Amino acid sequence: MQRVCFQLQVKPEHIPEYTRRHAAIWPEMAEALAASGWHNYSLFLRPDGLLIGYFETPSLEAAQAAMAATEVNARWQAEMSAFFIDLDGAPDTGFLQLTEIFHLEDQLA
Repeated sequence: MQRVCFQLQVKPEHIPEYTRRHAAIWPEMAEALAASGWHNYSLFLRPDGLLIGYFETPSLEAAQAAMAATEVNARWQAEMSAFFIDLDGAPDTGFLQLTEIFHLEDQLA
């Protein structure tokens, strides 16, 4: 399972609305994410808008492609794109992927 950690920057003036929208995402979006291979998915938001996301998936490319094929994802990405600074593409593909440098279970194995 691939562990994916990414970073985006939410515009400070949009933090309250971004947080509100993620308190209960559309049920069809949650179902599409799960069906597309986005497992153990979490978002973490710093007060200045730094957003860190984490999920596990068999394949990042396959998970992104599966979501791109859904109608609900097109609607969600269109709504979410206005919340970010310096976004290159849709939020689910334009994020900065972080490099994993440590994983405890790997070192214990």
